[in-house]
Amino acid sequence: MSDRLFKKLPGFVKAPAGKERIILRWTPRVFLFGSVLIGLPSLISRVYPWTLEPSDIPKAIMTIDIYVAGLMILFWTALFTVALGAFVVMVMKGPAYVADAYPLSDAERPARHR
Repeated sequence: MSDRLFKKLPGFVKAPAGKERIILRWTPRVFLFGSVLIGLPSLISRVYPWTLEPSDIPKAIMTIDIYVAGLMILFWTALFTVALGAFVVMVMKGPAYVADAYPLSDAERPARHR
């Protein structure tokens, strides 16, 4: 058994970084800027000079809040999915490792497939 936990595959050339690094670098900024931008209608609705009946204003604000909450959840989910995909690509481009060997039962004479 090797004294190292992981043994890198000799001669493997690591793939160059691509768009996944750019996506991961921009994810926090997009999260903050997008969340603020999506939340603006909810904030603006509270200071907007409504021309509705006073009893209809809370209903209008609540409707805007519901739409904003739904869009915010959709945005966060989509951003998480894109970032997770970029992370998986980054990990898969990493170094290759040698797998543990195990004996094959038909190593001397391979079985025929039908």
